[in-house]
Amino acid sequence: MVARAYTVAFEGVDAHQVEVQCAVTPGLPAFSIVGLPDKAVSEARDRVRAALNAMAIALPSKRITVNLSPADLPKEGSHFDLPVAMALLAALQIIPEDATESTVSLGELSLDGTLVAVTGALPAAMTASEGNRILLCPEASGAEAAWVGDTQVIGAKSLAEVVRHFTGQSPLPPAQPGEVTAAAAASDLRDVKGQERAKRALEIAAAGRHHFFMQGSPGSGKSMLAARLPTILPPLSPPEALETSMIHSVAGLMDQGGISRTRPFREPHHTASMAAIVGGGRRASPGEISLAHNGVLFLDELPEFSRAVLETLRQPIETGTVMVARANAHVSYPCRFLLVAAANPCRCGEMYDPARACSRAPNCGEDYLGRISGPLMDRIDLRLEVPPVSYRDLDLPADGESSAMVASRVAAARDLQTRRYATVKGARVNADIHGAALEEVAAPDAEGRSFLLKVAEKFGLSARGYHRVLRVARTIADLEGSKDVRRPHVAEAVSFRLQMSKEV
Repeated sequence: MVARAYTVAFEGVDAHQVEVQCAVTPGLPAFSIVGLPDKAVSEARDRVRAALNAMAIALPSKRITVNLSPADLPKEGSHFDLPVAMALLAALQIIPEDATESTVSLGELSLDGTLVAVTGALPAAMTASEGNRILLCPEASGAEAAWVGDTQVIGAKSLAEVVRHFTGQSPLPPAQPGEVTAAAAASDLRDVKGQERAKRALEIAAAGRHHFFMQGSPGSGKSMLAARLPTILPPLSPPEALETSMIHSVAGLMDQGGISRTRPFREPHHTASMAAIVGGGRRASPGEISLAHNGVLFLDELPEFSRAVLETLRQPIETGTVMVARANAHVSYPCRFLLVAAANPCRCGEMYDPARACSRAPNCGEDYLGRISGPLMDRIDLRLEVPPVSYRDLDLPADGESSAMVASRVAAARDLQTRRYATVKGARVNADIHGAALEEVAAPDAEGRSFLLKVAEKFGLSARGYHRVLRVARTIADLEGSKDVRRPHVAEAVSFRLQMSKEV
């Protein structure tokens, strides 16, 4: 007799169903797992044997063969322990076979039979829902998986609880979805003294998810501004929270087993490798750009990053997805992030300080910022020079608008965009609009179009730059609550794009 249980194998954020077949047949005593398992899956037999011994269940002196089907799909991870144990228990007629066939399970077993939390419970629940099956997982992963309301999720502490549940001795209650409560923000936009133009650019970037580049002397407040961007962004919508959490679930970054509505804020160091930024490594894991999906990716000291790493950002910025291609894996991850980059004007940072004039100016700045390629810079919507703040301004009390005040305007602009793009596939904010749809929603009035054409001709804007100015102008109009894009909106959008241009 062949008993069957079900689990999943991960490929990016996708969870493919795997059938775990177990046969107990006469022959020399052996326990083998076949079906392209990796080392962790092959070691499951020892963990399962020890867990069953802890429950006083002795394996028969027969040949035990476990097959993971489809056999040509790579199987990786310790989460195969629980489905292997369930298939074996069904083959030994300890638990009903129909119960294992109606359940998708995943979980790592300790030697004493305790179930250890594993990554990927949320995508696994999606797969269980599609097959109209129950999901069985460790109790610590239940709150995460229960967010998929279309399927019942059972969380167990040990293999013994699983046996008692399926034999009817002590049924387990369904897991309840968990949500991580965001702590009150310790920082506020009001903490930034001066830099009103930079604050305005930050608001525009947040409202339309426009990429933002700041250049300024050390200590001018670039990192401080970037750190306060999350405080003016609206919380994740339920679909966005589910998308983001699936990536974090696969990466093992789910906090407290629940889903957070706070937008991600990732700030990798400039020594990060290409695999760390884009994705790759073991099991083609998601990189920083995918972990920042629906949130913010802050790259401080942008020219210090490897040139190869920076160039790999060009395609994800345009498409919102990244393909991690390796010899044994081709995995696609979503990566619609808001890029915030910062840089000093030169390596020493003193090029603009008359009291500490850089001896190599202007070549120092040209060489340093020249590490950022033109095609990458062309994809950045807002460019801004951040001047140093005077000592007198630093002594003044905090003033200006708080994060809450700016966040209310950003939320109103985002609501306008949500309604506008409700029927446009793959579009949520102005930064997602391309082609004919962009011409329809962001077409400026006659004065605005004439002004933009003159600017484009004089400063040699690329076609990409021209369209990105239109998107920013549309966002500025949304912040004002204007239905039409007018000349002042276009002029402000142009000013942010050309402020750092050599021609200006």
